[in-house]
Amino acid sequence: MGAVMALGALRQTAYRHLEPTAWPKKGLSPLNLFLVVLIFIAVAEAVLDTEPTISRGRERLFATVEFSIGIVFLVEYIARLWVAVENPEFRKYRFPRLRYALTPIAIIDLLAVIPALFAFSGAPSLLLRFFRILRILRLAKLGRMSNAWDDIREAFYDRRHEFSLILGLLVLTVLISGSLMYFAEADAQPDKFGSIPRALWWAIITMTTIGYGDTYPITALGRVLGGIIAIAGVMMIALPTGIFASSFTEAMDRRRLSKKGDGPDA
Repeated sequence: MGAVMALGALRQTAYRHLEPTAWPKKGLSPLNLFLVVLIFIAVAEAVLDTEPTISRGRERLFATVEFSIGIVFLVEYIARLWVAVENPEFRKYRFPRLRYALTPIAIIDLLAVIPALFAFSGAPSLLLRFFRILRILRLAKLGRMSNAWDDIREAFYDRRHEFSLILGLLVLTVLISGSLMYFAEADAQPDKFGSIPRALWWAIITMTTIGYGDTYPITALGRVLGGIIAIAGVMMIALPTGIFASSFTEAMDRRRLSKKGDGPDA
Protein backbone atom coordinates (compact mmCIF):
# COMPACT_ATOMS: atom_id res chain seq x y z
CA MET A 1 0.00 0.00 0.00
CA GLY A 2 2.84 2.36 0.86
CA ALA A 3 4.48 1.75 -2.52
CA VAL A 4 1.21 2.53 -4.32
CA MET A 5 0.81 5.77 -2.37
CA ALA A 6 4.41 6.75 -3.09
CA LEU A 7 3.91 6.04 -6.77
CA GLY A 8 0.72 8.12 -6.76
CA ALA A 9 2.51 11.01 -5.07
CA LEU A 10 5.32 10.79 -7.63
CA ARG A 11 2.79 10.85 -10.46
CA GLN A 12 1.07 13.92 -9.00
CA THR A 13 4.40 15.70 -8.72
CA ALA A 14 5.30 14.79 -12.29
CA TYR A 15 1.90 16.03 -13.46
CA ARG A 16 2.42 19.42 -11.80
CA HIS A 17 5.79 19.76 -13.52
CA LEU A 18 4.57 18.61 -16.93
CA GLU A 19 1.17 20.31 -17.16
CA PRO A 20 1.51 24.14 -17.31
CA THR A 21 -2.00 24.71 -15.91
CA ALA A 22 -1.19 22.54 -12.87
CA TRP A 23 2.03 24.37 -11.96
CA PRO A 24 1.24 26.29 -8.73
CA LYS A 25 3.80 29.05 -9.29
CA LYS A 26 3.92 31.85 -11.83
CA GLY A 27 5.27 30.97 -15.25
CA LEU A 28 6.47 27.57 -16.40
CA SER A 29 8.00 24.82 -14.33
CA PRO A 30 11.78 24.26 -14.70
CA LEU A 31 11.04 21.07 -16.62
CA ASN A 32 8.80 22.83 -19.13
CA LEU A 33 11.33 25.65 -19.48
CA PHE A 34 13.94 23.02 -20.34
CA LEU A 35 11.57 21.49 -22.91
CA VAL A 36 10.94 24.91 -24.48
CA VAL A 37 14.69 25.44 -24.91
CA LEU A 38 15.05 21.92 -26.30
CA ILE A 39 12.27 22.53 -28.82
CA PHE A 40 14.06 25.61 -30.17
CA ILE A 41 17.34 23.69 -30.32
CA ALA A 42 15.62 20.83 -32.16
CA VAL A 43 14.06 23.17 -34.72
CA ALA A 44 17.35 25.02 -35.24
CA GLU A 45 19.11 21.69 -35.76
CA ALA A 46 16.46 20.61 -38.26
CA VAL A 47 16.84 23.85 -40.24
CA LEU A 48 20.64 23.82 -40.28
CA ASP A 49 20.70 20.14 -41.25
CA THR A 50 19.13 21.03 -44.61
CA GLU A 51 22.04 23.37 -45.52
CA PRO A 52 24.78 21.27 -47.19
CA THR A 53 27.55 23.80 -46.47
CA ILE A 54 26.87 23.38 -42.75
CA SER A 55 25.85 19.73 -42.46
CA ARG A 56 28.38 18.24 -44.91
CA GLY A 57 30.97 16.31 -42.94
CA ARG A 58 28.92 16.63 -39.76
CA GLU A 59 26.22 14.11 -40.60
CA ARG A 60 26.97 11.94 -37.58
CA LEU A 61 26.94 14.95 -35.25
CA PHE A 62 23.53 16.06 -36.53
CA ALA A 63 22.21 12.51 -36.34
CA THR A 64 23.45 12.16 -32.75
CA VAL A 65 21.84 15.44 -31.71
CA GLU A 66 18.59 14.45 -33.42
CA PHE A 67 18.57 11.02 -31.79
CA SER A 68 19.31 12.46 -28.33
CA ILE A 69 16.55 15.04 -28.64
CA GLY A 70 14.20 12.34 -29.84
CA ILE A 71 14.94 10.20 -26.78
CA VAL A 72 14.10 13.13 -24.49
CA PHE A 73 10.83 13.75 -26.34
CA LEU A 74 10.02 10.04 -26.16
CA VAL A 75 10.51 10.04 -22.38
CA GLU A 76 8.36 13.19 -22.18
CA TYR A 77 5.61 11.53 -24.25
CA ILE A 78 5.60 8.41 -22.06
CA ALA A 79 5.57 10.57 -18.93
CA ARG A 80 2.61 12.61 -20.18
CA LEU A 81 0.74 9.38 -20.90
CA TRP A 82 1.53 8.18 -17.39
CA VAL A 83 0.27 11.35 -15.66
CA ALA A 84 -2.82 11.74 -17.88
CA VAL A 85 -4.92 10.09 -15.15
CA GLU A 86 -4.22 13.12 -12.92
CA ASN A 87 -5.71 15.53 -15.45
CA PRO A 88 -9.37 16.37 -14.60
CA GLU A 89 -10.09 16.61 -18.31
CA PHE A 90 -9.23 12.95 -18.92
CA ARG A 91 -9.63 11.06 -15.64
CA LYS A 92 -13.42 11.18 -15.93
CA TYR A 93 -13.19 8.75 -18.86
CA ARG A 94 -12.84 4.99 -18.63
CA PHE A 95 -9.51 5.02 -20.50
CA PRO A 96 -7.98 8.40 -19.67
CA ARG A 97 -4.58 7.64 -21.19
CA LEU A 98 -6.11 6.53 -24.49
CA ARG A 99 -8.28 9.63 -24.48
CA TYR A 100 -5.21 11.80 -24.00
CA ALA A 101 -3.25 9.92 -26.68
CA LEU A 102 -5.92 10.80 -29.25
CA THR A 103 -5.78 14.54 -28.60
CA PRO A 104 -4.07 16.73 -31.26
CA ILE A 105 -1.26 17.84 -28.94
CA ALA A 106 -0.47 14.23 -27.95
CA ILE A 107 -0.36 13.22 -31.61
CA ILE A 108 2.06 16.09 -32.26
CA ASP A 109 4.19 14.84 -29.36
CA LEU A 110 4.28 11.39 -30.94
CA LEU A 111 5.15 12.79 -34.38
CA ALA A 112 8.01 14.72 -32.76
CA VAL A 113 9.58 11.40 -31.75
CA ILE A 114 9.37 9.62 -35.10
CA PRO A 115 12.15 11.54 -36.94
CA ALA A 116 14.69 10.39 -34.35
CA LEU A 117 14.12 6.80 -35.49
CA PHE A 118 15.51 7.74 -38.92
CA ALA A 119 18.50 9.71 -37.64
CA PHE A 120 21.07 7.05 -38.58
CA SER A 121 19.11 5.39 -41.39
CA GLY A 122 19.80 5.66 -45.09
CA ALA A 123 16.25 6.70 -45.94
CA PRO A 124 15.43 7.69 -49.53
CA SER A 125 15.82 11.39 -50.33
CA LEU A 126 12.09 12.14 -50.54
CA LEU A 127 11.35 10.32 -47.26
CA LEU A 128 14.28 12.07 -45.59
CA ARG A 129 12.98 15.48 -46.66
CA PHE A 130 9.56 14.57 -45.28
CA PHE A 131 10.97 13.77 -41.85
CA ARG A 132 13.04 16.94 -41.91
CA ILE A 133 9.84 18.90 -42.41
CA LEU A 134 8.16 16.84 -39.70
CA ARG A 135 10.81 17.97 -37.24
CA ILE A 136 9.73 21.60 -37.73
CA LEU A 137 6.30 20.63 -36.37
CA ARG A 138 7.91 20.39 -32.94
CA LEU A 139 7.27 24.11 -32.67
CA ALA A 140 3.60 23.18 -32.26
CA LYS A 141 4.55 21.57 -28.94
CA LEU A 142 4.89 25.11 -27.62
CA GLY A 143 1.11 25.42 -27.84
CA ARG A 144 0.57 23.92 -24.40
CA MET A 145 3.09 26.38 -22.93
CA SER A 146 1.41 29.59 -24.11
CA ASN A 147 -1.86 31.23 -23.14
CA ALA A 148 -1.85 32.97 -26.52
CA TRP A 149 -2.69 29.69 -28.24
CA ASP A 150 -5.75 29.36 -26.00
CA ASP A 151 -6.78 32.92 -26.86
CA ILE A 152 -6.44 32.23 -30.59
CA ARG A 153 -8.44 29.00 -30.32
CA GLU A 154 -11.12 30.75 -28.28
CA ALA A 155 -11.25 33.66 -30.73
CA PHE A 156 -11.86 31.30 -33.65
CA TYR A 157 -14.43 29.30 -31.70
CA ASP A 158 -16.39 32.36 -30.60
CA ARG A 159 -16.69 33.59 -34.17
CA ARG A 160 -16.99 30.21 -35.88
CA HIS A 161 -20.39 31.00 -37.39
CA GLU A 162 -19.15 34.30 -38.82
CA PHE A 163 -16.05 32.64 -40.26
CA SER A 164 -18.17 29.87 -41.81
CA LEU A 165 -20.38 32.50 -43.44
CA ILE A 166 -17.37 34.42 -44.76
CA LEU A 167 -15.81 31.21 -46.11
CA GLY A 168 -19.01 30.39 -47.97
CA LEU A 169 -19.19 33.93 -49.32
CA LEU A 170 -15.54 33.78 -50.41
CA VAL A 171 -16.07 30.51 -52.30
CA LEU A 172 -19.14 31.96 -54.02
CA THR A 173 -17.28 35.17 -54.93
CA VAL A 174 -14.32 33.25 -56.36
CA LEU A 175 -16.67 31.10 -58.46
CA ILE A 176 -18.53 34.12 -59.81
CA SER A 177 -15.25 35.94 -60.52
CA GLY A 178 -13.84 32.99 -62.42
CA SER A 179 -17.03 32.67 -64.42
CA LEU A 180 -17.01 36.36 -65.38
CA MET A 181 -13.37 36.20 -66.48
CA TYR A 182 -14.13 33.10 -68.51
CA PHE A 183 -16.90 35.07 -70.25
CA ALA A 184 -14.62 38.06 -70.89
CA GLU A 185 -11.28 36.42 -71.74
CA ALA A 186 -11.97 32.92 -73.09
CA ASP A 187 -11.67 33.93 -76.75
CA ALA A 188 -8.61 36.14 -76.23
CA GLN A 189 -6.69 33.74 -73.98
CA PRO A 190 -8.07 30.22 -74.35
CA ASP A 191 -4.96 28.72 -72.73
CA LYS A 192 -5.48 30.72 -69.53
CA PHE A 193 -9.20 31.51 -69.43
CA GLY A 194 -10.56 28.87 -71.79
CA SER A 195 -12.63 27.23 -69.05
CA ILE A 196 -14.02 28.19 -65.68
CA PRO A 197 -11.57 25.91 -63.80
CA ARG A 198 -8.66 27.68 -65.55
CA ALA A 199 -10.12 31.08 -64.76
CA LEU A 200 -10.54 30.09 -61.12
CA TRP A 201 -6.76 30.07 -60.71
CA TRP A 202 -6.63 33.76 -61.63
CA ALA A 203 -9.63 34.51 -59.39
CA ILE A 204 -8.05 32.82 -56.34
CA ILE A 205 -4.67 34.48 -56.83
CA THR A 206 -6.25 37.89 -57.41
CA MET A 207 -8.78 37.78 -54.58
CA THR A 208 -6.17 36.67 -52.07
CA THR A 209 -4.09 39.70 -53.22
CA ILE A 210 -1.07 37.51 -54.08
CA GLY A 211 -1.05 38.42 -57.77
CA TYR A 212 1.65 36.25 -59.32
CA GLY A 213 1.26 38.04 -62.66
CA ASP A 214 1.43 34.81 -64.67
CA THR A 215 -2.22 35.21 -65.71
CA TYR A 216 -3.96 38.55 -66.30
CA PRO A 217 -6.77 39.95 -68.49
CA ILE A 218 -5.92 41.70 -71.76
CA THR A 219 -9.36 42.71 -73.08
CA ALA A 220 -11.05 45.95 -72.04
CA LEU A 221 -13.97 44.14 -70.42
CA GLY A 222 -11.63 41.72 -68.70
CA ARG A 223 -9.55 44.53 -67.21
CA VAL A 224 -12.64 46.36 -65.93
CA LEU A 225 -13.90 43.17 -64.33
CA GLY A 226 -10.42 42.41 -63.04
CA GLY A 227 -10.23 45.78 -61.28
CA ILE A 228 -13.62 45.26 -59.63
CA ILE A 229 -12.69 41.71 -58.56
CA ALA A 230 -9.33 42.89 -57.16
CA ILE A 231 -11.06 45.53 -55.01
CA ALA A 232 -13.60 42.94 -53.87
CA GLY A 233 -10.73 40.65 -52.94
CA VAL A 234 -9.18 43.26 -50.64
CA MET A 235 -12.55 43.70 -48.92
CA MET A 236 -13.01 39.94 -48.56
CA ILE A 237 -9.57 39.55 -46.93
CA ALA A 238 -10.08 42.54 -44.61
CA LEU A 239 -13.46 41.29 -43.35
CA PRO A 240 -12.30 38.13 -41.48
CA THR A 241 -9.17 39.95 -40.29
CA GLY A 242 -11.27 42.56 -38.49
CA ILE A 243 -13.58 39.95 -36.99
CA PHE A 244 -10.67 37.85 -35.73
CA ALA A 245 -8.85 40.88 -34.28
CA SER A 246 -11.96 41.89 -32.36
CA SER A 247 -12.58 38.36 -31.07
CA PHE A 248 -8.91 37.91 -30.09
CA THR A 249 -8.98 41.18 -28.11
CA GLU A 250 -12.13 40.05 -26.31
CA ALA A 251 -10.51 36.70 -25.43
CA MET A 252 -7.44 38.46 -23.99
CA ASP A 253 -9.65 40.83 -21.97
CA ARG A 254 -11.57 37.89 -20.52
CA ARG A 255 -8.30 36.25 -19.50
CA ARG A 256 -7.10 39.42 -17.77
CA LEU A 257 -10.41 39.77 -15.93
CA SER A 258 -10.32 36.13 -14.81
CA LYS A 259 -6.77 36.58 -13.46
CA LYS A 260 -7.88 39.66 -11.54
CA GLY A 261 -10.82 37.69 -10.18
CA ASP A 262 -8.45 34.98 -8.94
CA GLY A 263 -6.30 37.55 -7.14
CA PRO A 264 -6.07 38.01 -3.39
CA ASP A 265 -8.79 40.68 -3.39
CA ALA A 266 -11.35 38.43 -5.10
